[in-house]
Amino acid sequence: MTHPVATYRLQLRQGMDFDRAVTVLPHIAGLGVSHLYLSPIFTATTGSTHGYDVANPAEIDPALGGRAGFERLARAAQGHGLDIILDLVPNHTVLSVENPWLHDALMHGADSAYAQHFDVDWQTGLILPILPDPLDDMLARDAFRVEDQRLTWEGGWLPLAPGSASDDISDVFRQQHWHLRHWQTERKRLTHRRFFNITDLIGMRVELPHVFDDMTALPLDLLRAGLAQGLRIDHIDGLADPEAYVLRLREVVGPNVPIWVEKILTGPEDLPDWPITGTTGYEASDRITRLLMDADGMQRIDAIWRTATGAVGDYEDACQTARHEILSGDLGAELRELVTLAQAAMAEEGRHVVPDALREALRALLVAFPRYRSYIADDGPDYMDRALMEASHQAATAGLRDTETLDALRDMLMRASTPAAQDLVRRFQQVTGAVVAKAQEDTAFYRHTRCLAEAEVGSEPDAPMVTPDQFEDWCTTRLARWPEAMTLGSSHDTKRAEDARARLIAITHCPEAMRTLWDRSLHIDGADQVPAGLRWYAVQSALALWQPARDDLEDRLAAHMEKAMREAKQVTTWQAPDAEAEGAAQRFACAVLAQWRTAPETELLDIVARAETISLTQLALRCLMPGVPDVYQGTEFGSFHLTDPDNRAPLDLSQSPSDFGTRKTQLLRDLLAVRRTCPEVMARGTVELQVTDGLTRLTRRLGATTATLTFCRNGTCPPQVTRTAGAAKAEKQVHTA
Repeated sequence: MTHPVATYRLQLRQGMDFDRAVTVLPHIAGLGVSHLYLSPIFTATTGSTHGYDVANPAEIDPALGGRAGFERLARAAQGHGLDIILDLVPNHTVLSVENPWLHDALMHGADSAYAQHFDVDWQTGLILPILPDPLDDMLARDAFRVEDQRLTWEGGWLPLAPGSASDDISDVFRQQHWHLRHWQTERKRLTHRRFFNITDLIGMRVELPHVFDDMTALPLDLLRAGLAQGLRIDHIDGLADPEAYVLRLREVVGPNVPIWVEKILTGPEDLPDWPITGTTGYEASDRITRLLMDADGMQRIDAIWRTATGAVGDYEDACQTARHEILSGDLGAELRELVTLAQAAMAEEGRHVVPDALREALRALLVAFPRYRSYIADDGPDYMDRALMEASHQAATAGLRDTETLDALRDMLMRASTPAAQDLVRRFQQVTGAVVAKAQEDTAFYRHTRCLAEAEVGSEPDAPMVTPDQFEDWCTTRLARWPEAMTLGSSHDTKRAEDARARLIAITHCPEAMRTLWDRSLHIDGADQVPAGLRWYAVQSALALWQPARDDLEDRLAAHMEKAMREAKQVTTWQAPDAEAEGAAQRFACAVLAQWRTAPETELLDIVARAETISLTQLALRCLMPGVPDVYQGTEFGSFHLTDPDNRAPLDLSQSPSDFGTRKTQLLRDLLAVRRTCPEVMARGTVELQVTDGLTRLTRRLGATTATLTFCRNGTCPPQVTRTAGAAKAEKQVHTA
């Protein structure tokens, strides 16, 4: 297999089906990429905008064009020299009657051929908190009907067990393998594993061989037919046994199919030694961001933020608080399940521990756990997971009244000598990632807001900046272990697109300019009705998406503020929205844009100009450092999107690019030409970073051939790429952005 040049991520749906995708292939291939990286192609729930709510893993979605449409796209891609990467979703499918496997299981319960496909306690039955009102209220008003072997109500229906249909609704309910509950008041008691806190995404048991086979049959067929050449695995950490999954996957696809996994690496954490190509690259994006941020400027931004907003404490404080709240709210069902599993495991060893003590110990350990998950097998942890669990245990003891129960819990997690203890270990390791994601990415990131560049997937807002020496060391390690891991700048899940993030990196180099933007915003009518922390967030968000030629900024920013406030869960929430508070914040954010449209400050223009150079530098680093650059759709023209759904808008090639977009597109083409011209240097060349007179040089070297990127980390000079080839050492400047 040759070293990939670059991947291009294309989001399907929302009008982008297979036939339309064919029409954009000339543009994608013209950039110089080698791989077309598609979002999930499998049949999703009706109206899906992203495809991760798969309804039938055994079918290519007819809404996209079905098998025939995909084959047309695959043949056209091959004609343009593009390989195709499929996005697999092994962790979950949609909990819906549109899911044919689940439909059968809802009818037949544990006797269904598909019952074991789903991570469900069929002995209790599948609890479905989907009713609009409490069950007793709906029964009292005769809201249910039995029609054609279905139980129906306004807005929904479920299939009935064979022979259970009758006029006695209470009797009908008693005979089912499912139990209907009110969506809000009874959502903390579940009998199925879900994706994070999304109840209508149900966990799949791919650790079972027959479930793995069914989930993998279609993508394996597409690989063997030559219609796809690579795989991306969604949310690998949600699986019961990620290592066993990738070992089995590697076995069935063979040694030459690249496999990238979506895996969030925290701090110094490294990817386990799995037989894969690497991650999708969030950790690389984090290193680039921290290399380009200014440490002294960040301290100044921190001081301005605290003075302006009255913020106290650090990110760790915000994160710890959020974890406690999440375990009491969104993930209350998961904590309850862990308590039940722990109690059963303790009982199996002859110990009786009251649920309250177990709940307190589990909560403390989950709050203290520092990363997405451990990988403890049935035979116990390796030395790294042992150290991780010991450190988590030590942190959890602080302020805990009953350390004896915590000690017993730690010992059980690291020993797992009984089947019940193994069940506990497996589920605990699946829940830790949900706690981190919901408390950090979906809560604390919207609370600790001093500089939103650091509030990003794969990042830690309290991590130090990266020095050139540290960046070189990290790249050298990556080259040795994961030379073909992806290096992304943006994705469908990033909180901000790469060029929006560059604006926020730029404020660490221009802290006084940021202070000026903030000071002027204080004079906006109604500003005093919005908490200062929200206003600080709004000014940064306005800066991130600022493109004065666009007329959709206000609507996009208002929608983003609603999401940000509800995710923060301090003023308003998804379950109980405060329309008045949300409206005040939205009006303030849009008024900031109005100020700038009327009279953009010099400081705003200075930050934007500095950020453009930082954006180009980010791109150059992604293309020349070890790894495979991943281009998210449309970012080649410049992308100033905020978090989803803003960043999932369909690719539109009809728009004329800005001057910056034209420069960025040309730089990308030139950089990928270098990667094609020097494939061995990009695959195996050493990494050297030198800093001289304010200039940083990253050099990839293999024998007498080099490729060198020269850049200013503060964005004051454009990146330049030169390459030297052969014994003659004739230097050629490839591009000056």
